Amino acid sequence: MSKNKLALGRGLASLIPQPGPSAAQLISPPPDDGTSNEIIVRVPLDKIGRNPYQPRAEFDPVALDELKRSIKEKGIIQPITVRRIAGGYQLISGERRVRAARAAGLTEVPAYVITVRSDEEMLELALIENLQRSQLNPIEIAISYKRLIEECNLTQDEVSQRMSKDRSTVTNFLRLLKLPEVIQVAVRRGELSGGHARALLGFESEERQLALFHKVLKRGLSVREVERLVQAQAAKRDAKGRRAAGTSSATYASIEEQIRRLLGTRIHVRRLQGGKGEIIIEFYSADDLERLLEIFDTMQGNTR
Repeated sequence: MSKNKLALGRGLASLIPQPGPSAAQLISPPPDDGTSNEIIVRVPLDKIGRNPYQPRAEFDPVALDELKRSIKEKGIIQPITVRRIAGGYQLISGERRVRAARAAGLTEVPAYVITVRSDEEMLELALIENLQRSQLNPIEIAISYKRLIEECNLTQDEVSQRMSKDRSTVTNFLRLLKLPEVIQVAVRRGELSGGHARALLGFESEERQLALFHKVLKRGLSVREVERLVQAQAAKRDAKGRRAAGTSSATYASIEEQIRRLLGTRIHVRRLQGGKGEIIIEFYSADDLERLLEIFDTMQGNTR
């Protein structure tokens, strides 16, 4: 395993060495000499390329306007972070500051220039930095966790350690990505809270999730009210399932006996939610499994 690979996933502090500039350097850093790294310098705004790994998709225009006014009055207090590329720089963190600086009419911004050895390291830097320092919405956080797992080859446990979160927290964010797209978009836009979205996951059916989602928007239901509706529906479904199981237990026992005689082994027929079920066939050795497979082959031949 390469040294670069070993560096990944250890947290933001280990990936971005922390500089120790003086107050004067932060207020008015020197211009970039074009070669040095791990320094804070002034860089031209028109030479900064976008970050292709930026996890944030939505930027609040009101907050951007407030930041623009602050930059006009006081300048940029916290430098952005960039890496060198051919012909300029690539942004690692500070998308909002760059947008607001351009809107404020600035031509240069203070930047911390660091060395990034690979696109994989660049991706992890961008994701972890944004997760630690930005106010991402729940869907953006979930997507960032998913990308750390799939593209940076981290496990859920490793992601939880890097972000100082419980593993269950990471898992619950990832579950949000199972919701219908229209619900995810509403969370991105701030029309639906993360708490509401997690409550909707109590319904397995997309149809039920969407129906309750529209009811939330129409009636302005609280998270607690949504949770109570989901719980009430689950209780009703369980009661219905118990009634159905009680009336058909004799039938299932008969089916188990028929299949047991046919296959010569123990059989379990179980009813699941939504009218579904499963048949469990036991075997006790490799030879026993081979015997069952031969029976299935014979059955298949008889149906041709």
